[in-house]
Amino acid sequence: MSFAVPQTPLRPLPGAYLTTPSNCPPQLSQINQPTFGAPTAPSSQQYRLQPGQASAQSKQENDQVTAKPQFEDLKPVERASRTINDALLRETQYPELDSYVSQGVSSDYDISSQLAWAPFQRTKMYDIPEKIFDQYNRAQMSTAMGLFADLNHAWVTIDNALYLWDYTQPDPPLIGFEEQQKQITAVQLTSPRAGVFVPTITRLLVVATSSEVHLVGLASQPAPTGGQSVALYSTGMQISVKGIDVSVIAGSTTTGRVFFAGKDNDDVYEVTYQQEERWFHNRCGKINHTGKGLNTFTPVPLLSFGAKTPQECVIDMVVDDTRSLLYTLSSRSTIRVFHMTANNGLSLVITRPLGATLRDISHMPNALSELLSVNMSIISIDPIASREASKMHLMATTSTGCRIFMSATSASSFYSSVAGTQNAPNSMQVQHVKFPPSDPVRPPPSQQQSSSQTNPYGNNGSASNSSRLLIPARKAQRFAPGYFFCFVARDPQSPADTLFLSAPDSGRIARPQDASRSSRYHELGMWLGIGARAEAVGLMTAPFAATSSPQGFANELAVQYDKPVSEMAVLTNSGVHTFRKRRLVDMFAAMIRIGGGDEGFEAEMKKFIRRYGRVETASTALAVACGQGLELTSDARVAKITDPEVLEFARKAFIEYGGKPQFYENNVVDPSVPAIDMVHPSPRHEGLSLYVARLLRSIWKAPIMQEGMSPSTGLIVTPSVPISKLQSISQDLLSLKEFLNTNKNFIDGLSGPDALGRASTKQEEISLQAEHRALHSQVVLIDKVIEGIAFVQVLFDERIEEIVLSLSPETRQQVRKLTYEGLISASHGKELAKELVKAIVNRNIANGSNVETVAEALRRRCGSFCSADDVIIFKAQEQLKRASEAGSDSELGRNLLNESLRLFMQVAGSLSMEQLQWAVKSFTGLQFYAGAIQLALIVAHELDRGNKALSWIEDNRPEQDPRAAAFEARKRCYNLIHDVIVTLDNNPPDIADGQYSLSVKRRTEAYKVIDTSEDEAFQTDLYDWYLLQKKKDKILDIQSPYIINYLQRRANLDRDIADLLWRYHSRIGHNHQAAEVQLSLARSEFPLSLDERIEYLGRAKANASMPSPGIPRQTRYQLSREVGDLLDIANIQSDILQRLTSDDRVAPERRPAIAKELNGQLLPMNIIYNQYADQAAYFDLCILIYQIADHRNPADIRATWQNLLGRTHEETLQRPTDERPQPYEAVIEKVRSLGTRLNLSETMFPIPDLLPMLERYAFEFQNGVGPETWVIDTLLDIGVPYESLFPVLEGMFYNDEAPFQGQNQRYIAADIVHVVKRWLQESSRGKVKLLGGEANAAAVSQCLLMLQQSGLDGRRGEECRELRVRIEHLLG
Repeated sequence: MSFAVPQTPLRPLPGAYLTTPSNCPPQLSQINQPTFGAPTAPSSQQYRLQPGQASAQSKQENDQVTAKPQFEDLKPVERASRTINDALLRETQYPELDSYVSQGVSSDYDISSQLAWAPFQRTKMYDIPEKIFDQYNRAQMSTAMGLFADLNHAWVTIDNALYLWDYTQPDPPLIGFEEQQKQITAVQLTSPRAGVFVPTITRLLVVATSSEVHLVGLASQPAPTGGQSVALYSTGMQISVKGIDVSVIAGSTTTGRVFFAGKDNDDVYEVTYQQEERWFHNRCGKINHTGKGLNTFTPVPLLSFGAKTPQECVIDMVVDDTRSLLYTLSSRSTIRVFHMTANNGLSLVITRPLGATLRDISHMPNALSELLSVNMSIISIDPIASREASKMHLMATTSTGCRIFMSATSASSFYSSVAGTQNAPNSMQVQHVKFPPSDPVRPPPSQQQSSSQTNPYGNNGSASNSSRLLIPARKAQRFAPGYFFCFVARDPQSPADTLFLSAPDSGRIARPQDASRSSRYHELGMWLGIGARAEAVGLMTAPFAATSSPQGFANELAVQYDKPVSEMAVLTNSGVHTFRKRRLVDMFAAMIRIGGGDEGFEAEMKKFIRRYGRVETASTALAVACGQGLELTSDARVAKITDPEVLEFARKAFIEYGGKPQFYENNVVDPSVPAIDMVHPSPRHEGLSLYVARLLRSIWKAPIMQEGMSPSTGLIVTPSVPISKLQSISQDLLSLKEFLNTNKNFIDGLSGPDALGRASTKQEEISLQAEHRALHSQVVLIDKVIEGIAFVQVLFDERIEEIVLSLSPETRQQVRKLTYEGLISASHGKELAKELVKAIVNRNIANGSNVETVAEALRRRCGSFCSADDVIIFKAQEQLKRASEAGSDSELGRNLLNESLRLFMQVAGSLSMEQLQWAVKSFTGLQFYAGAIQLALIVAHELDRGNKALSWIEDNRPEQDPRAAAFEARKRCYNLIHDVIVTLDNNPPDIADGQYSLSVKRRTEAYKVIDTSEDEAFQTDLYDWYLLQKKKDKILDIQSPYIINYLQRRANLDRDIADLLWRYHSRIGHNHQAAEVQLSLARSEFPLSLDERIEYLGRAKANASMPSPGIPRQTRYQLSREVGDLLDIANIQSDILQRLTSDDRVAPERRPAIAKELNGQLLPMNIIYNQYADQAAYFDLCILIYQIADHRNPADIRATWQNLLGRTHEETLQRPTDERPQPYEAVIEKVRSLGTRLNLSETMFPIPDLLPMLERYAFEFQNGVGPETWVIDTLLDIGVPYESLFPVLEGMFYNDEAPFQGQNQRYIAADIVHVVKRWLQESSRGKVKLLGGEANAAAVSQCLLMLQQSGLDGRRGEECRELRVRIEHLLG
């Protein structure tokens, strides 16, 4: 027979119980349990992004973040330092040669009739000494002339004699080489091989005669009268060259190799030389690297029979040491490239005939010209070093004045660039052709404007390619970064040459008009008559190089205030002409001088701005106003321009043409970004920054010192930048500072608050504020640099080696790497400067000097590096040292200690950590514990005046929070206090004769400072330290207002701290607060077992029931109820855990996972019910959950009770026979247990529903098993009132419900009789009313009468009659 029960609707399961048993047998089918506490889960699609949506959303967020402008709250010197770095970076991004001398042709020249725009200036003309003419008049065979321009010497060969003289000196002595008798054919000066000659011989003079090549040593040194003094030394090295007729010599300055060639053929020879003779090798030898002559490898045009062709020979030879290449130019305009390798190796890698060169040019657009034909020839070649251009290798000049730029490539160039090696090229191509200028030599005087041509390259336009102004070009020379000297014999009737000079216009190349295209090869040119025939041209100064790499190499503007200008010398048959390259600042000054008044000045300014932009104009004008302009005086001296009119026009240009700041309001996308950060400063500010950057260029990234070792003196420390250079920069900055101070009232941004009153709009006001911020930052930086340079000078005025050796190894290493930028603008530089100042002071103290005198001198020269606070610190240190000498127990010693502490506290904000450590250690050593602790506390406060550390602690110490740095700064101070406490604890107080000694007093003073400190961050750190030292009991004994806050902050992060918190509350009688902490522990995410959480809840329930000061009864009741409910849930969770871990239905491999899930945090009731109790068919626990959740649905409760009875019955039958009780006994146990735990709740223990269930169960499944009245006895035994049982039984009897119908009604009748019998017995014993009252008694009597009339017979019938009679009797 099936156990009929009401059905409940099916529900979706929120979880799956993997080992839920199969359905019950048909006779006891399980009723579906109701859904309890399962909230409607949101659809998974509600939170799931569509494919690609997540990435798009992330990209949008990233774009928004990127769009936010970056701004920082920088100090003025940091802001200015960043501006300087940006300016220097832009200077290094000057286009490299390959970018503006690109594929194609050009003829961009600017040849002005105004001398102000001339790129070069002739400085002086030196006549050839009369002694030379005297010797020349005696010549019999030949003469030749040349220059050693870098030595300021010229030379002349007259037959077999070589004479040198210093052309810069009046009536110079002649230095002669006359030791041989042969005619001299060629002379060259080069560098010798390393280690071959004595160090005094710095140059090697190669003299070729008709039969020998002589190597002559040359020593040079600065002369007292200026210039260089030269001496020649015979080396005894010469080789025979008979039959070669040497005419060309070239040398490698890097390796010292010497090459030569003759007029008879195109062979290339090398002179080898070494210090000593060796086996099979003389001291001096000769190598022919080309064998029989190169013409055997070069195709020669077929000539008619009997024609005579001149022998091809080498006419020019140059070396490119940066690429290890040797270039030769033959008389047939053939260019050959040789690769120099180790062990005197030289291999021919490229042969470039003139026809191949012309063929390359013919493929270029607009390159077809009569200037480039077979009728012209190449007259000179000039190498282009790898540091100047990465692709361009060579420039060849033609007899028509065209310049042909060539590049050489190698098949393995890619791999060589990867490996870092240098491979020989194997092909050469023409990259660019620069045609001669097309303008007249000089425009008519009426034309004041510049006559220029500007034609684009390649296919973009047509360059002027027909100018014959440089025909015939007789000699040409190129110097880096593109200075071009071309000597033209324009008048066949006159031997005098005309000189054409040109130089790159760096300002226009750096600032192309079309930013989308590469820069054009703009050049400034000029014509000059030299009145004689040119013999040689040479560079008097060091080769130009703004950087060591192609990018930025040619930036002349960047170094115009930093390096000497390039100077060249031209030797003619009448004398030596010297030229200097004019800087842009010199052109600007000259432009002002000859500008023609205000109107002409305005026109020239517009022209200058149009060419070079406002920033460069402002920077140049400022430089001129500060005295950077140079001019040639009447006595041919180069001097600074001091003309007041020129300086005034320059000042006017800087102020009036400096532009205005720009406010980019549309860029404000984040309201949190200050509007001032959206302002771009004016070109005037950028010009000022650019000028300062160019002044500081050579020192900004340079270290302040460099170390070396000397065998005699040991360590040597020298400045990395010469002191003279530092003084020059400082003087320039002082001039700039004076200019800004003098004119600040006229410069927007420096004129002060009055300028804001002239602003008509809010945007203008913000722009002026931004301009002031930017300019003020530069002014501050200028002051800092001046003081920084002064500080470096002070360092080197002292015994710098002793100062460096006194530093710690770590500090010394940092000082070794310290740059001027770091010294001036970085915080670590300031700290290192303090270390150096400290070392200087200590050294002077050790030498007996007065510390105040030394410190005051330092402060006067470089105040920012030795401030007034530093002076006080030095005084405090001196007082502390005197106290140590006097003894801490003496009255003088204690007074000195107190005075030292007072001074230290006065400058606590300026103390470095090292100074604080030293002071605390010294105080502790002198047993001045209270002073040590007090000083550390006040320094910690000064380091974090905003108390950011405490707010960071209160926010649970988030990671990557800037406030953490403030705490770390304080922590270093607190650690010193910990050390003092350790010292105190390790030195217990002395007791003598029952009296505490002085040490006790000092100990008490120290702890008084600790206990009364109001620094909560310190107190927090102290408690942390106590815990780290395992001193928990010490924390429980603390009586401090900060201890509870500390424990509360840490309780959520540390279980031990939480335990300490509730113990501390319990110790001081705060029972309610202790219960709250215990409740939070039970709910916490700490790795606690379920039993531990139940234990915490039990303690919390006990504490919550106890009185606590200041806590109302209602609050205590609410907490007690909350704890009680949670404890009930925890017990249910514990029951489920125990049952599942022993349930046979659960697979063994699943049990650890279940234990992990349940033996931990307290789970919500819906999880416990839906995923565990309901799924596992623990129906008794489901009923308990109903009660805790106050779930009152009668249908759910009836269904669960019905399932519980059926499940209990089935489980009992499944047990082994020898261990199995009767099913009804198991049911009795369940009913008893639940009745007790449910406290006979009318809702959860519904007698009207439960009693019929039990009666049906007893009738259908336990009929005849066990006592007849076990159902009634069970309910009565657990305390169910008779008044509840009797009406239910009476209703069952009257309703005639199945299965109690017909004869089966006697079972219900028997239970009614049994209930009445026990009820009557119990009511008869005491003073209670009969059957609960007369009404109940009458109803019972009436029911018994009905039972008699229904035919109840046998024993029960007799009992029914007797009971009715007795009741009637008692009622009667």
